[in-house]
Parts: sequence; structure tokens; C-alpha cells
Amino acid sequence: MFVQLTKQEFLKEVDKRAWYQTNNIIWTIIFIYPLFSIVDFIFANSIWLEFFIIRIITDLVILGFYSFFQRKQRNFTILLHITLFILSATSALLCNIVDLQVLNIYYLLFSAIFLFFNLQVFWEAANSVIQAFLALVMLAICFSLFSQYTLDLVITNGASLFFIIAIISCLVPGFRYKVIARDIRSQLLIGKSNDQLKDQFSDINQKNTIIDNQYEQLRRMDAQKNNFINIAGHDLKNLVGSIIMSNNLLKDEEYRLSEEQKELSGYITESAEKMQYLLNKLMDVKEIETTQEVQFNKEVFDINTEVTHVFRGLVDTASLKNITLIDNISRHPMEVNLDRVFAGQVFQNLLSNAIKFSQTNNSIRVVTSQQGYRFVFEIIDEGIPIGRYELDSMFSKLKTLNEAASHVENRLGLGLSIAKLMTQELGGELSYRSDDNGNYFRVEFQTIN
Repeated sequence: MFVQLTKQEFLKEVDKRAWYQTNNIIWTIIFIYPLFSIVDFIFANSIWLEFFIIRIITDLVILGFYSFFQRKQRNFTILLHITLFILSATSALLCNIVDLQVLNIYYLLFSAIFLFFNLQVFWEAANSVIQAFLALVMLAICFSLFSQYTLDLVITNGASLFFIIAIISCLVPGFRYKVIARDIRSQLLIGKSNDQLKDQFSDINQKNTIIDNQYEQLRRMDAQKNNFINIAGHDLKNLVGSIIMSNNLLKDEEYRLSEEQKELSGYITESAEKMQYLLNKLMDVKEIETTQEVQFNKEVFDINTEVTHVFRGLVDTASLKNITLIDNISRHPMEVNLDRVFAGQVFQNLLSNAIKFSQTNNSIRVVTSQQGYRFVFEIIDEGIPIGRYELDSMFSKLKTLNEAASHVENRLGLGLSIAKLMTQELGGELSYRSDDNGNYFRVEFQTIN
């Protein structure tokens, strides 16, 4: 981000620096100017007391103007013009009433005052040029009124020296003003940059604190998740074990069961074994907590047979909602090399989700086919369309988990996220769409025949 400096900020800082320099000039003159009486006592002994009174009066006048300008917060430039004009007037007067022998001394004092002023003042060079012109005017006026010597004598005895020093010293304020103004601008920009960096640093610290708090919250949630998985997995394994044991007891009495009951017992056995397999995967802490991929137990099997098992297992569930499942499953064997349990779980989640959120008296078609070297599984729901926005977000794992946590059931079940993840892990593709004719889900796997 670029630091920008407004004109008002710059002028305010310039004014502060100018007043600082003005204070130095005024107080230096107030303390030093009366000491010039020592020179008066040495070189103009007969009139040194009158000169001392003039210098004291000059100091008091300058102090009065300084106090007024300070109290009223007036422009420092006007105060400096008044101060230098008063000094020029008194110095011009003294230069024109002393003896010729000491005239050089007093013109040198005048030159020292003018040079000191230009070396310390903080203003544009044009102001110094104006003061030099006024000093020459005051010298000319006092020369015509009080001097008893010719102009040639005055010029030879110090006036020329003052003129040269005054002209040269007028060049100093211009360079000084530019240097100080540039320095002020640089300091302001550095200050503003530092302020911005402090604000950014503070903002970064706040964000880091938020991130640390969120990380700690996620860590606690992860620990709770692991504890829940361990507890739930342990209890579910006991329940599955009880189901398998009870089903085995039924099989011991197989001669007393009808053919339909034997078929149902077979479904129980198959489902329990799948549940046991999934729970073993779930309880494998190494696979859950590391970034390693889950190791699938791949085998070659007829995927149409697996789809048929899933279809038959959900017919009764669909009939409870008066939903008709239409079997368009191909009877031709289609062999794949996949994990049978996880592939079946994909079909199970998609079809059960379609049944769960379909309207009563609706129909759902389950279609399988082979297209080239791809096995295609399709679910066509003729109910109310889900909507494209929901379809795009339905496989968002975090969204569905949040919604599950809030116990608000909607059309985007957690099973869809699991189906999407499993399909990708098995190397397949899952697509979907929604239009006026209903909802459509499609799963593709590579075949080996």
C-alpha cells in the first residue's frame, strides 16, 4: 500500500518547524543583542550608554511582538519580517552616527546580524531579498539624515562589505528551505509508514489470535471426533457381533425356515459382514489419522450382481413410502476390479438417499449399462428437482456435517458426500443434474471385460 501525504498535513508540519526556528532566532537575538553594548563601550565610549538604551528598547519591542504573535497564533513570517526590519533600522541608525574610524566595526555587526538571521530562518529566499532591500533603504535614509561623511567614505569603510554579505546570505534561505521541506516530507512519510506497519502488525496479531483459537477449537473437535469414533466403533462392533451370532443361531435351525426366511437370513449375513468390514476400516486409527490412502481389498466381481443385491435390499424400504423402484439393471455380467464393500456402499447411499427424499407415490428407476469399457450406474428420480445450487453444494463434506450436527434434515444427506468420496477413491466418476423431469445421478467405473 502506498503512503499518501496530504497538503494540510505537510503545511502543518512545516508551520511547526518554522515556529521552532523562529523561537530560536527571537530568543537568541533577545539575549545576544544587548551584549553588543560591549563593542559600543570599547569603540564608541562616549555614546555607549545611549546605544545600550537603544538596544534594550529594540529587545523589548521585539519581545512584545513575539508575545503577541505567540498568543494570537499569527503567521510566523510576519513576525520575522518585523523583527529583522527593527534590527535593520536600529543597526542602520548606529552605522550612520559613529565615527569613521569604527564604521567598519558597526557595518560588520550589521552584517553578522543579517547573516545569522538568514542562516537560521526557515522561509522562502524571496523574503530575505525583500529584507535586504529594506536594509539598504534604511541605510540610505539614515545616511541622508545623520551621516556626516561622503558616500565614497561610507562605502569604503564597511558599506560595501555589508552589501556583499547581504546579497550572498540571501541565497542561503532558499536552499535551506528546500532541504528542510524535503526532510519534513520524508519524516512524515516514514512516520505514516510506521503507523501503517503498526496497524498491519496489530491486525496480523489479531488474525493470528483468531487462527490460534480456531485451531485449538478444531483440535478439541478432532479429539472429540476420535473419542466418538472409538466409542461408537467399539459399541457397534459388539452389536454387529450380536447380530451375526443371532443369525448363526437361526441358521442352525435352517430346516425349520421357509425359503423366503432363508433368503432374508442370507441378506442379514451379507449385511452384517459388510458392516463388520466397514467398522474394521473405521477403527483402523493409523488410516484415519494419517495422510496415507485407505488400502482397499480389491477383487474381481460382477458389479451388476452387487447392484441387484442393493436394489432388493431397499425394495421394502421404498414400499413403506409407496415409492416404486423400477429395475432396469442389466443381466449381462460386467466384471470390475474394485473393493466390493465400498462399491456397494456407493450404490446403497445414492439409492437410499433418493428413497429418503422422494415424494410418496413416486417412482425411481435404477439403470445399469456398459458403455465402451465403462460400467454406468444411473438413478433417475422423477420427483421435485433439487435445484442446481443445492446439487453443487450437496457434496460439500463440511456443509453436510454442519447440517447433520444441527439435526435439521434436508435433501442434502451426508450419504451423498460419502458416495462422492468413495467413488473418487475407487477411481470412478460421479455426476449429477437436476431439471424439470427430476433428479439424475450417474456413477461410472472401469470394467475389465
